[in-house]
Amino acid sequence: MGVRWGLTIDCAKAGELAAFWGVALGYVEKPPPVGYGSWEEWFAEMGVPEEEWGEGAALSDPDGVGPSISFLQVPEGKVVKNRVHIDIQAGGGRDTPWEVRWPRVVAAVERLTAAGASVIREDLLQGRPDHVVMADPEGNEFCVV
Repeated sequence: MGVRWGLTIDCAKAGELAAFWGVALGYVEKPPPVGYGSWEEWFAEMGVPEEEWGEGAALSDPDGVGPSISFLQVPEGKVVKNRVHIDIQAGGGRDTPWEVRWPRVVAAVERLTAAGASVIREDLLQGRPDHVVMADPEGNEFCVV
C-alpha cells in the first residue's frame, strides 16, 4: 500500500500562487478540517496568531484522487532551478498521436500564459515540438506535455 502524500511549495505570495496552480491543475481551495466552518475558525482554535493566517494556502483535487498542495510563505526568494517539478499532462501522453497531442499542449500553454505563467522554452523530440517548459508567476519551472 502506498503512502498518502502532499506537495508543499515555498513561495512569496501563498494565496496568489495557490490561485495560479488552482487554474493550472483544476484544483480547488482545500476545505477546512472536519468540524470547522472556515480555516480562520481552525486557526483561532489552534492558536495560530492572526498575523500568520495569510502566510499559507492549500489546494485539493476536487475528485479526491490527486495529492494536496500547500503553499507556504518564506522570506527568501527562489534562486536556482527546481530539482523537482510538475508535469501538466495536457496532451494525453506520448502514446497519443502527435497531431492530436500537440494542439492540446499549445492550448494549455496559452491558457497558462493567460493565467500568469511564462514560457521558458519549447523542447523538441525527433525534430518536432514535444513539450514546453514554463515558469509559474514566482519562477518555479514546470512542463506542459
